[in-house]
Amino acid sequence: MPAPRPTPPAGRKPRRRLAPSEKYEIYVAVLTGQATQREAAERFGVDRSTVVHVCRVAKQGALDALAASVPGRPGVSGEQAELAAAREEIERLRATVTEQAVTLHLHQGKSRWD
Repeated sequence: MPAPRPTPPAGRKPRRRLAPSEKYEIYVAVLTGQATQREAAERFGVDRSTVVHVCRVAKQGALDALAASVPGRPGVSGEQAELAAAREEIERLRATVTEQAVTLHLHQGKSRWD
């Protein structure tokens, strides 16, 4: 049996979990001017700071997705792009080290172990 939830301090609304679709609805309503932040908070039964946070996160998510979007290519997140670039750099460095080792071996010749 789950533990009972503590009651919120006097004057505060109880915490409410919003579904992703509700968060999106809040963001669109505020973005399009259909509702102010206060009106959206009242309509969804949350604190105004929650509406501000939802809008900030939605805006940043949209900016990140647009930054990762390259015309003609499937979307790649910034993290995936950095990982691919790092792997290319590792392969380039590996090839360089191998080439230098071969050059050194040919230049110095094979030496004895004793």
